[in-house]
Amino acid sequence: MALPYPEIRLKKGKEKSVLNFHPWIFSGALEKMPAQLNNGDTVTLLSHDGEILGTGLFHHSSIAVRLLAFSKVELNVTFWIQKLSNALQLRKNIHLFNNKETTAYRLVHGEGDGLSGLIIDIYGDCAVIQCHIKGMFSHRYIIAEALNNVFNQSINTIYDKSEDSFFENNESRFLKGEKQSEIIKENGHRFYVNWFEGQKTGFFIDQRENRKLLSNYCDSKNVINLFAYSGGFSIYALKSGAALVHSVDSSSRAENWANQNVQLNDAVNHQFFCEDVFTFLKETKNNYQVWVVDPPAFAKRLDAVRNAMIGYRNLNTAVFRKASPGSIIFTFSCSQAVDALTFRKVIFQSAKEAQRQIKVLHILSQPADHPVSVFHPEGEYLKGLVLYVE
Repeated sequence: MALPYPEIRLKKGKEKSVLNFHPWIFSGALEKMPAQLNNGDTVTLLSHDGEILGTGLFHHSSIAVRLLAFSKVELNVTFWIQKLSNALQLRKNIHLFNNKETTAYRLVHGEGDGLSGLIIDIYGDCAVIQCHIKGMFSHRYIIAEALNNVFNQSINTIYDKSEDSFFENNESRFLKGEKQSEIIKENGHRFYVNWFEGQKTGFFIDQRENRKLLSNYCDSKNVINLFAYSGGFSIYALKSGAALVHSVDSSSRAENWANQNVQLNDAVNHQFFCEDVFTFLKETKNNYQVWVVDPPAFAKRLDAVRNAMIGYRNLNTAVFRKASPGSIIFTFSCSQAVDALTFRKVIFQSAKEAQRQIKVLHILSQPADHPVSVFHPEGEYLKGLVLYVE
């Protein structure tokens, strides 16, 4: 859909967030919109007085419009090339582009790169895109065209990992090439990444710097990695001299990939337990000095925060009760709906319930290729703490 786009008008006084460059427009702020507006349509946003505020993607949901520009623009290939060029320049500035020791990074991080609803991860010469809204999905072919332009055709595979409901009639997810997996390097360590069958885009790139920090604490220690997936934290622990590393995850597929990663890195002293983490915590008699607690998102929406807090509290309480004196615990929440202060309160509650003295050594977040716009603090989704148990 080219210009002119359908126009949506805000209620009087509802333009403040837009003037503060926040990209989300909630449905309650809308006054007038065309009757035949479809999910995913590109729209021009107007103030109550008719002033042009921006261009975005419309959806019949609580977040009704996601702005991609704070002006009237056409979402053509030139627009996408400029956006992706800006994103790539940031990754060049933080030394992730053409880095021989780290060949996987996030190229586009949604609102942090001005592209609400879009994720693009780079694995070697492959790009995996993930559209979280139908409007972004409708632009996937032009996004692929822009990727090819920005990378001078050096991307050989482009795979679309958007949700199943967006696709029709067995439409191919491959926008270019056909590679389903890749062996990447991260801080010199090697990992098998399978975006065709794996979680998210195939690998949790956002823990790269936190995995590196873990290396400082593992020498000659017994390490447990809970919700291990393909063993990212486990490999760093093994390669930094851990006496033994146990990985726990309920996925047999994750077990295969973790064991493959152990072999790729010529590591030893590793064992994978394919079982429920809470069951493992109840039954294990092993003594660990370093713990990694990295669960999946317990809350993906604001209305799920209360139950998520209970889940995080029960999990961390169980770990605190098991941890031996002097233990180091890396604990995380990747739930965007649970903010950093709420997560700290959960850890306080868990420590109190377990009757353990806990000290905070490090406050962790996501790496620089997952930038947070100062106008969109909700983009700071990954929260982590390194704790010391007395």
